Amino acid sequence: MQFSSYAKTLAVALSLAVVAGCSSGGGTQDGSDTTGMTSGSSGSTSGMGSSSGASGQGMGQQAPSENRVYFDFDSDAIRPEFESMLNQQARYLQSNPSTSVVLEGHTDPRGTREYNLGLGERRANAVRQYLSIQGVSPSQMEVVSYGEERPAASGNSEQAWAQDRRVVIDY
Repeated sequence: MQFSSYAKTLAVALSLAVVAGCSSGGGTQDGSDTTGMTSGSSGSTSGMGSSSGASGQGMGQQAPSENRVYFDFDSDAIRPEFESMLNQQARYLQSNPSTSVVLEGHTDPRGTREYNLGLGERRANAVRQYLSIQGVSPSQMEVVSYGEERPAASGNSEQAWAQDRRVVIDY
């Protein structure tokens, strides 16, 4: 049986998509360094992991250590308590125009895999839009969604899920 050129092209494209989707960059389950969220409350406090500096900064300053934005269930709206931290991130990125970040969107495990990938992307895009409004160049930001694939906490409780619903700003 001989495949048409369309079917061959489709098979190659599908194979490449599977390979690209499976080749993650490593890291920890929450997409950051080995420090995790240390607060046991609602997930809206500090105690966030630190970033290891930025690539290409010429000003000698360190990236802000708070690098996570947490979201309510099934929401991509940025909560007011994270605006101050995002403003610090924006100021750092503006003063270091050669520095880039990856905005990693995450969700809790409730919902389908496809829905959670979309929700993680919407969350990361909400952070991107906020930073853009603050004056950060869109070329400095990349959006990636991990959906439910990299949980920050183990367990099936609201407390664990609250830690999973986040965007990590990764330098």
